[in-house]
Amino acid sequence: MANWDEDSVRARIREMAARDPARERSGARTHRYVLAPQLPETKIRAFEESHGIALPVEYRSFVAEVGNGPAGPGHGVMPLTIPRPEADEEWAADDEWEQDRLPGHLAGPFPLTEPLPGPIGATADLTQGTLMVAEQGCGIYTRLILNGPHAGEIWQIDPDWGGFVPLRPGFRSWYTDWLASP
Repeated sequence: MANWDEDSVRARIREMAARDPARERSGARTHRYVLAPQLPETKIRAFEESHGIALPVEYRSFVAEVGNGPAGPGHGVMPLTIPRPEADEEWAADDEWEQDRLPGHLAGPFPLTEPLPGPIGATADLTQGTLMVAEQGCGIYTRLILNGPHAGEIWQIDPDWGGFVPLRPGFRSWYTDWLASP
């Protein structure tokens, strides 16, 4: 298992919050530099079993050892097992979150064998076999590939301009790059 140092992650997030008290950094007003508690192994296993999947180790260990979102890149890491807390208004990512939890969606095969750059239009068929882990804004989502040759990779889907392309080789590098950013 890809172990995380929870204390170091949380300390770095506190530093980031202290440097951005007005929450001016992109996405900070959404995630507020707050990490939810870790998920118990029983809840993670129940999620995997109910969806017929095995979560990639780097992401699975993050929710087990660090937290179930939200502090993170973009508007923050989406929670695995519960809808976004304190949802006082509808959020664009809510529909994506719910789509991912439809029967068979996560277990389905990821349909791409290579990146798909450029405008792509409708995306529902392209996200099968992936889990939305963050919203970047403007309809752009960060997705974790769950199966196939790209399993464990982080891809970004931008239907209007950027297509569906790899961002990082895994969840850990995607998240730790955010932690290391100024």
